[in-house]
Amino acid sequence: MADVQKTLVLLKPDALQRDLLGEIIRRFELKGLKIVGLKFVRLSEEMLTEHYSHLADKPFFASLKSFMMQTPVVGLVLEGIDSVEAVRKIVGVTNPRAADAGTIRADFAMNVPSNLIHASDTAENAAIELKRFFKEEEVFSYEKITDRFQFGEGI
Repeated sequence: MADVQKTLVLLKPDALQRDLLGEIIRRFELKGLKIVGLKFVRLSEEMLTEHYSHLADKPFFASLKSFMMQTPVVGLVLEGIDSVEAVRKIVGVTNPRAADAGTIRADFAMNVPSNLIHASDTAENAAIELKRFFKEEEVFSYEKITDRFQFGEGI
């Protein structure tokens, strides 16, 4: 049976600076993912240190944090069937030059530091990251007409 999940997406400073927010969000909407949370977030050094702790020993860690603090980022909570996997497919692999044609990164990015998006990589990480960036009252529940059919209730 399909698993309805919530997942986190952060639109990085380069997405904001290049006026790509609408185009990127549109791709998720066209797939049928439901936006249940959306906000600007000013990332702190502490938040980034926690979020990117797995990269703390890398030589680019300081520049990554600096890049992510240039502007606010746009946080999205997306909901849908197997949303973590669906979002990852739409976004493409971390290195945009290796991403499949038609993905967001392949279409709009050229290098890893400014690859436009962070997307949770597992359902477990999505749950942790959602709590890091969104308060419970910032995530909404509502029904779209397509939910009845997407989730198998209206058939």
